[in-house]
Amino acid sequence: MKKIALIAAVALALPFAALAQDAAKPAAKTTAKKAPAKHQVTRRAAKAVEEVTPVNTDTDVTLNDADLAVAQRVSTGRAQCELGADVTVTPDEKKPGFFTVTTKGLKYRMHPVESRTGAIRLEDPRAGAMWLQLGNKSMLMNQKAGLRIADECQTAAQVAFAEEMKKNPPKSLFEGADPAKK
Repeated sequence: MKKIALIAAVALALPFAALAQDAAKPAAKTTAKKAPAKHQVTRRAAKAVEEVTPVNTDTDVTLNDADLAVAQRVSTGRAQCELGADVTVTPDEKKPGFFTVTTKGLKYRMHPVESRTGAIRLEDPRAGAMWLQLGNKSMLMNQKAGLRIADECQTAAQVAFAEEMKKNPPKSLFEGADPAKK
């Protein structure tokens, strides 16, 4: 019985003895070296570099007939956007179905992607950008950052379509769903 009590006392005291030894050791000094300061690039310098840097036209994307059909419906030219911004969509003459989309010093190499909703959608998978074109407006988004780069963009054709929608609004999805009142 005495042996069991002695073993139990040693087993309980052992962890406390280990803690006491760790506390007695002085803490080792850590010498953290400062990382060399990174050179910050100004926005103006980055914009100047971006404007003269050609867009990488080498892509591994191959377009099928459906993509080329969507490319025929892309509205090209300059689109005025909200807050005074503008976006220019230019078709690539060397590679049908590909487009260069530029705004505020940013350039994207885009190609059509099939959309379930029927909207025209161009994507630059390398940069994570997407140009979404509806009948009455378009928008440019950066999917990686989760930001809208340009919103409420309209070409002349889209302005005319928006005016037509105001004059003759489309039928509501729920129009006629309510039972007739008696």
